Amino acid sequence: MKYAILIGDGMADYPIEKLGNRTILQAARTPAMDSIAARGRAGLAKTVPDSFPPGSDVANMSILGYDPATYYSGRAPLEAASMGVALAADDVAFRCNLITTEHGMIKDYSAGHISSDEAEILIDTLDYELSTENIRFYPGISYRHLIVAGNNLGAETECTPPHDITGEKIDKYLPRGKDGEFFSELIEASKVVLELHPVNLKRVDEGKNPANSIWVWGQGYAPKFTAFKELYGKKGAVISAVDLLKGIGIYAGLDVIEVHGATGYLDTNYEGKVRAAIEALKTRDLVFVHVEAPDEAGHEGSIEKKLKAVEDFDSRIVAPILEYAENSDEPFTILVLPDHPTPISVKTHTRDPIPFAIYRTDKPETDNVEAFDEESVKNGSMGLVKASELIEILIKS
Repeated sequence: MKYAILIGDGMADYPIEKLGNRTILQAARTPAMDSIAARGRAGLAKTVPDSFPPGSDVANMSILGYDPATYYSGRAPLEAASMGVALAADDVAFRCNLITTEHGMIKDYSAGHISSDEAEILIDTLDYELSTENIRFYPGISYRHLIVAGNNLGAETECTPPHDITGEKIDKYLPRGKDGEFFSELIEASKVVLELHPVNLKRVDEGKNPANSIWVWGQGYAPKFTAFKELYGKKGAVISAVDLLKGIGIYAGLDVIEVHGATGYLDTNYEGKVRAAIEALKTRDLVFVHVEAPDEAGHEGSIEKKLKAVEDFDSRIVAPILEYAENSDEPFTILVLPDHPTPISVKTHTRDPIPFAIYRTDKPETDNVEAFDEESVKNGSMGLVKASELIEILIKS
């Protein structure tokens, strides 16, 4: 048996008045996911335990078969692993967003989805200007970067994700608690470095949002994972544009496959991801394919972009992998799902249970579900499940 887990980040949503009180999944054209739901088993999965924040880190860790209650230590350490940044026992890794501020507010949590080349120049400048014995900056992809603080600095600081507070006054959400003042001052210092940087002056001239500040959040120590193969007896791979998913894969002992042109946005290389997934399955039992675009569109509050992202995920990821599976000489199990909702109305993650569907090419089943969306799957035979148990359900079914 081969396994393909296809994750459309943030696809789930709430009913939207402009769409006739339908959700994005209900309004989008998704024949491939609908086919999987109609010929398989469907249900709802709780990816975020009640005691955890509804982040992609917690949700995707659950989907990959790791209970956050046992394994979660923070988002940034997972991204550090993907970036090749080794953490000492007393190192605290922070996500460092490049953001746009205006009139004392967070205008854009992604600085206009700044390019990685531009961002690297800015992060290198910040590292030169602001790094100390205890603080170092590391460039990542687009707006997503890393700060590593030594000597347990910031481990207990209270931080807020910037995509949760777009349009809000910065002063209300600066880091708080132990070491909060230090990181608040670091954010303020970054503005001095970035405001008149040539990269940002050029972006302003081009009508783009400047990356005129950093924002720190998602900190934690390096986690300790049990290898995926040890837990489930399967060899697998992860394909994603974002460091978070790659980091989970690295800690889990999964192969992380890089795809040229994978951006984490609407312009990502869908076809390259499919080719990589098919190639990976020739020598591995299982592949996770993650697409970030629906989540980004949800954070932007764009109905049009999220509809496109979901339809692209269906036609350019799910459909070709489904076709490959059905024409394969080997039996396949496909699981399709979002990691969490990113509703247009709130522009951030929620912890509502998400729809999922499981289809086996050698054992088609029907359970009164004809479409893949939040409401239809409630008629599915799987009911409500704990997401961290899905991998075991797949393998044992």
